[in-house]
Amino acid sequence: MSAPSIHILSYTHNELKDLFQEYGLKRYRALQVLDWIYNKKVFDYSLMTNISKEDIEILQANFSLELPVIEKKLVSVDGTVKYLFRYSDNATVESVLMDYDYGTSICISSQSGCKMGCVFCASSTVPFSRDLWGYEMTAQILKAAQDSNKTISRAVVMGIGEPFDNYDNLVNFLNVINMKEGFNMGGRRITVSTCGIVPKIYEFADLCLQVNLSVSLHEVTDDRRSAIMPINKKYNISSLIKACEYYFEKTNRRVSFEYALIPGSNDSLEHARRLSALLKNVMCYVNVIPVNPVENMKTVQNSKNLSPFCAILKAHGVPVTIRRELGRDIEAACGQLRRQHDI
Repeated sequence: MSAPSIHILSYTHNELKDLFQEYGLKRYRALQVLDWIYNKKVFDYSLMTNISKEDIEILQANFSLELPVIEKKLVSVDGTVKYLFRYSDNATVESVLMDYDYGTSICISSQSGCKMGCVFCASSTVPFSRDLWGYEMTAQILKAAQDSNKTISRAVVMGIGEPFDNYDNLVNFLNVINMKEGFNMGGRRITVSTCGIVPKIYEFADLCLQVNLSVSLHEVTDDRRSAIMPINKKYNISSLIKACEYYFEKTNRRVSFEYALIPGSNDSLEHARRLSALLKNVMCYVNVIPVNPVENMKTVQNSKNLSPFCAILKAHGVPVTIRRELGRDIEAACGQLRRQHDI
């Protein structure tokens, strides 16, 4: 892929001050422009009334502020909004805007398509197109905020794609949304999800960003996990657990292990006991997800063992929560995103 020469959403405040100076702009202009973008949601330089005409011309000539267009939009009965965004090269992604008691959260995509091939996830049915640039991830938040007129206070990188397969752009995105002159989104309000690319977990831990890490586990033995998640053939469960322990050591942040209950596959009480044994000494919690139906994929009903499964984990001292699923009726819940053009 080829990037525009300069996209303004790629830069933090300090980086932008230096860059503006190189183009003959005053350093203080960086803060003014960021205020227009992130606080006032204005994406046209000509409408930035405290910027001189001469400086606007420099900005227009050298700094892209292009956002994706909303190709499709669906609103769930629970208020959840699913967007299909299209970028200028026609690459598409989906994002989901969700309202909670604590505020508005967005689930964004990190790639157009996914290479990981997890059999239970709709994103695996989408041919991989390309990585997203960091600014394209940020742009998903800005476009949703502009459309909804809401303040988005939390972000989860759990949409289409594997974030750690697009590591450098992910880190750029995190640095930008974390800056106080922009979204000012603290690390504890950001969650990154991975299927388990172990070397990148270590690398990410060393950054000490205080970001929440969520790991898709879904099985308790290597043979069964490898059957549904090909990444396990390269990085097995033991190596994954060690990497997650390292993440806690470096950041003091508990890792969340995602576990989708698939009836007749991984939801037996014996599975619960094995999962408890696997995680009993790990500083973590388990997020149990009732499996979500996906059109044109083999689907099943919710597990009848949900409550006893969770009870066994709790009895063994493993903290557990049950995922509150939003937007299931518009295929906006966990595992349902896949760039559908006919939504």
